[in-house]
Amino acid sequence: MATWSEFAADEPRLATAIRLLMQQYGPGLGYLATVRADGGPRVHPVSPVITQHGLFCFIIDSPKRRDLERDGRYALHSFPPEESDDEAYLAGRAHPVDDVARVARLAGELGASPHVDWRLFEFTVDVAMIARRSAAHATAALVEQPAVQVWLDPTSDSVRSPLPDQVAC
Repeated sequence: MATWSEFAADEPRLATAIRLLMQQYGPGLGYLATVRADGGPRVHPVSPVITQHGLFCFIIDSPKRRDLERDGRYALHSFPPEESDDEAYLAGRAHPVDDVARVARLAGELGASPHVDWRLFEFTVDVAMIARRSAAHATAALVEQPAVQVWLDPTSDSVRSPLPDQVAC
């Protein structure tokens, strides 16, 4: 499992494109998918934070936080841009940040309210993907294949199956 910083060092252009889509409206916005106790999916909007220190999310006491505490698997998808159907996707594991000094530093840097029952999670990256669709695709009835770029963490045990030659989204 790669940290955001490791992923960004390995694929800087892809990391920048994903960060721009996640932060296109100012603060980070995305849909977080977690695994419920019964194995089903749960999806919630969140505000992921991408810094030089990593990819983080402050999660309040909620079903999604309990999902991450029990089973750290996640998928994170960008909000759709208004002008296109471009999308960014990340998947991996979320880990609670227990280092008090690190939590305090990031909370201070990011303005996290000390009066809210939140927990800081760091998200590692096993899979990163971006799909770009042409402007013509968004306005015409033409069916075009999106331009897709995928990165798989070569050290991850959870990424085992090879990708097909083309990924259709």
